[in-house]
Amino acid sequence: MGENQVSLTTAVRYLKGVGPKMSQKLKKLEIETINDLIYYLPSYYKNFSLINKIGLAQPGEILTIKGRIKEFRNQYTKKGKNIQKVILEDESGQIQLIWFGQPFLRKTLKVNSQIACSGKIEIWNGAKAMISPEYETNLQEMIHTGRLVPVYPETKGVSSKYLRKIVKQCLKLIINKIEEPLPSFIIQKYQLMPKKTAILNIHFPRDLVTAQKAKERLAFEEMFLIQLKILQKKLNWQTSKIAPQLMTKKNKIQQMIKKLPFQLTNDQKKAIQEILQDLEKQSPSNRLLQGDVGSGKTIVAAIAAYNSYLNGWQTALMAPTEILAWQHFQNFKKLLSPLGVKIMLLTSKKKVKTFKDSSLPNLIIGTHSLIHKRANFQNLGLVIIDEQHRFGVAQRALLVYKGVKKNQFFPHLLTMTATPIPRTVNLTINGDLDLSLITELPKGRQRIATFVVPNYKRQAAYQWIENQIKKNHTQAFIICPLIENSDSETLKNVKAAKAEFKRLKKIVFPKLKLALLHGKLKTQEKEKILKKMQKREIDILVATPVVEVGIDIPQATIMVIEAAERFGLAQLHQLRGRVGRGNRKSFCLLFSESRNSKIINRLKTLEKIYQGIKLAEIDLKLRGPGEIYGLRQHGFPKLKAASLLDLPLIQKTRKEAAKILSQNPNLNHYPILKEIVSGKKNLTLPN
Repeated sequence: MGENQVSLTTAVRYLKGVGPKMSQKLKKLEIETINDLIYYLPSYYKNFSLINKIGLAQPGEILTIKGRIKEFRNQYTKKGKNIQKVILEDESGQIQLIWFGQPFLRKTLKVNSQIACSGKIEIWNGAKAMISPEYETNLQEMIHTGRLVPVYPETKGVSSKYLRKIVKQCLKLIINKIEEPLPSFIIQKYQLMPKKTAILNIHFPRDLVTAQKAKERLAFEEMFLIQLKILQKKLNWQTSKIAPQLMTKKNKIQQMIKKLPFQLTNDQKKAIQEILQDLEKQSPSNRLLQGDVGSGKTIVAAIAAYNSYLNGWQTALMAPTEILAWQHFQNFKKLLSPLGVKIMLLTSKKKVKTFKDSSLPNLIIGTHSLIHKRANFQNLGLVIIDEQHRFGVAQRALLVYKGVKKNQFFPHLLTMTATPIPRTVNLTINGDLDLSLITELPKGRQRIATFVVPNYKRQAAYQWIENQIKKNHTQAFIICPLIENSDSETLKNVKAAKAEFKRLKKIVFPKLKLALLHGKLKTQEKEKILKKMQKREIDILVATPVVEVGIDIPQATIMVIEAAERFGLAQLHQLRGRVGRGNRKSFCLLFSESRNSKIINRLKTLEKIYQGIKLAEIDLKLRGPGEIYGLRQHGFPKLKAASLLDLPLIQKTRKEAAKILSQNPNLNHYPILKEIVSGKKNLTLPN
């Protein structure tokens, strides 16, 4: 394929040496186009830049040698092991090159031909040798030896050597077609490499300093474009749509707050004020209410819904699971029904009305069923989405747009999450949302004593749990990662809820009342179990992580988590937060059969740290963003060069993106940026 025939969107299968079969293997690495290939960045580099004569090479050195193949032998050891042995020589001496089980090398490594080899100098049968060295026969343009050599993430059938070869070919074809998207003043201000130079040097750098500068340049561009898209989205949302002005009914809200059986925390008061100010604006608000488990987000959302009702507008509250929707229904009914608010529960399984007349409800609570046709809204003024990272972008948008057809007003949007999100992630993923934080726990809440329990202490822990339940009339949760046993090699020893429930009921706690709760149960069964738990008719609830959000059993004081190492710290913290909701001392036992000291030390951070945000930051460093924050649901691109841990980079790029949009909201002065942000041009990292 010639230079004139190739573009960034050209499929890699058309490159020389790829074809249909290799393109399928490359697809496993998410490489489908030339753009994907040039942004498939190295994990690290092997330093083969030291080149020396064979006679001067010393054992232990990592270097490159060049020479003539004097001899090629295909040998077998006494144990039948196949060895390829090459004698390489230059004017200073000879060295052995040893490979194992690669007889095909004879076709490439011809006697009398010149090659370069890189690796570690060792001693083999009393003489200097290189074992399984990198090699290449084209000494005019060395990419596998004699330099910093890029090493890429691999998959079966796709080696770094192969990737280097096709990346090099690709760069020759495409490099002159890569445009510079960053404004020149930004490049100068931050002393960034030009785009083309960065692309070349991220793959084949002269030295590590150059490689680092190339990565910094690409990371800046990647994060800058993300921030630009996010901030432009926020700007468009605020300026192009009209929302109903839901004026704050101070007297009524104060009366409601006075009747509450608890005092609001300062954080709750601040969040309520911020949300009510949002609702008074003519532009639709878009706010994230982030608060730790048990911090009291529900009452804040209830006050917002009440204010919407007082203004004559409907509210929709969407939750990710039926259990959470049902729990919200119970809580909001207690808070708002006495104040005249008509509430409906709508899930895929059933519809429950809490009012007798035929008028539409003021508040509809449900799952994704709220998106479907049977959920009717006459005047939707406020949309509340709980655990918003569990919904896709399209699902959230559909609910917001449902009420628009009726009145042309866009509802205000309040999203909530108990998932602790580090500042760096918030500034990037949720950069288009205003943020309200609740960090204080309500008065009377006690710290949940947490212990990592090794396998040899399991029986003693069971005895302690039974004594606590009998003596203190308390309740416990036992969480298992799976519903049923798995045949998977990696999961076959992980305890499953169904089997564990039977074992615990029959063998461990035969005198206690146990129940089983998981996502596959019918709605009525789930509700029946939860009502029994609330009435203290159940001592121990064995469940899957379906209880992670939404279960509110104030009298439960013991949380047991099986195979705790399979969960992230943030998720463990959320599960822990299902207890300690009353004023009694509560406990969290993390069961683990792992003997890996790193895993145990990670779990032990929960014994010392009780702030969700700190645990989330540790999680982010240890595990990466992955699926922790629902990045795929957000439609968030997989970061290649930038990092969600790099706060200075996020702040710099956000500042520059905001400055450009404040001066030129439509990006008309920056045509390349405009095309990239709108999705018309793919000049940077894949979306």
